[in-house]
Amino acid sequence: MERNVDQNGRSYSRFWFIFTLLVGTFTMSISQSSLSTAYPTLMNAFGISANTVQWLTTGFMLVMCVSMPISPWMLNNLNFKTMFIGALALFDIGSLMIVLTPASWGTNGFWFMMVGRAMEAFAVGVLFPSYQSVLLEITPKANRGTTMGIAGLVMGSALACGPIVSGIVLKFFDWKSLFGLFMIIITLIIVLAGTGLIRDVMPRHETSLDWLSVFLSIGLIGVMYVVNLAAKHNVNWGLNGVILVISILALAWFCYRQLHLDEPLLELRVLKTFNYDLAVLLTSISYIALIVTTIIFPLYYQGVLKVSPFVSGMSLVPGAVFLSILNPLTGKLADKIGFKPTMLVGMVMIICGWVVGLLMLNRLNLLAMILCAMVIESGNAFVMMPAVTLGANALPNKLVPHGTAVITTVRQVLGSAGVAVATIVLTVASSHAQSTGSQPLTASLHGYHLVFIMMVVIEIIGLILALMLKNTKKAVAD
Repeated sequence: MERNVDQNGRSYSRFWFIFTLLVGTFTMSISQSSLSTAYPTLMNAFGISANTVQWLTTGFMLVMCVSMPISPWMLNNLNFKTMFIGALALFDIGSLMIVLTPASWGTNGFWFMMVGRAMEAFAVGVLFPSYQSVLLEITPKANRGTTMGIAGLVMGSALACGPIVSGIVLKFFDWKSLFGLFMIIITLIIVLAGTGLIRDVMPRHETSLDWLSVFLSIGLIGVMYVVNLAAKHNVNWGLNGVILVISILALAWFCYRQLHLDEPLLELRVLKTFNYDLAVLLTSISYIALIVTTIIFPLYYQGVLKVSPFVSGMSLVPGAVFLSILNPLTGKLADKIGFKPTMLVGMVMIICGWVVGLLMLNRLNLLAMILCAMVIESGNAFVMMPAVTLGANALPNKLVPHGTAVITTVRQVLGSAGVAVATIVLTVASSHAQSTGSQPLTASLHGYHLVFIMMVVIEIIGLILALMLKNTKKAVAD
């Protein structure tokens, strides 16, 4: 079995290190997309509205985005084993708070539950960029595509599997069982990590934490909060307009500060590298396709085809399976033929999936739409993690943690914005069509048509960006 040496000069099993790292991160990241199936149950249990219950996902996303920029500092200043186990423990405590929340507390109970949810989100936000940085650090450049393809199982499959796992658990157990399941697996991973499977493998470059930068990064929360309000009714746009302006100014100050500090919280100078910039945009565009698929397609299944939530969740299984199978294979393909050809194949597949889906919307055929989702998710496997690896290969090793933090944060922000815009288009277009006399089904289909057209345009832009990539085989060989 292949063995490597950690920062203390002791050998360790690279296979079991990666296995433990990925299983822990996979379990934590499933929680990002697993609760949508449980919304109706939670609304009844706590006596809350649909707008309130959505904070379990929206709030999670906001906290996660703010914790991501802190991850490079933590990787450079903390023992990785301590950081990993600490994040898992924080996630476990947050899950325990949720499990122990009595429904009899009503709305107060829900907000107590939200504190636990925020703790989960902070842990996931710290580990999401970190696990990618660690894998890139311990893998030779020529083999990074293969390793990051395996890592893609966490990124893509967890997002796609969340609704599936929750749908199965909620069919047989109550909603607290979902968090109980997460706790059992995470606790087991903590035990495995503590026995020595996780080691301190990252070289440290100790710096002081710039608290002003941390504070300014909260502007991300303000921007994403306002974006997510766009599809809602009765919004106080005067107040939220002020929040948006202040948040944008805070982010502008954050960026200016990072470019002028000797030891920035987040090294934004990585954006001066051409291939890295394209990689950021490509992984974001492919992520938008994936996350919109996992949200819009189930809405179509339930709202138009009138299938049950369980059938809707299970309809995502084929795409998730193909995504999981293809991620490691596309990583090997990128190592062999180069990143540009691999990503071009992926972008063409994603575009074809959305175009065929657009043509099949009026057919009201569940199987045809499942196949379209499979093609889109399969194409994602050719783009998202290869783009992360390409971006890392374009940077010096010391900047890889900063590069993965930037690419992960931008991907999450643009992915969330993509979902918000798709939801707005669907809601507004459907409502407008119905108000002009269209039947409910016709109005809904009009909204879905516009969403699919929007996605085709976005992915064509991605294809153009992939064509602009510079020769990457030479970069990997250097």
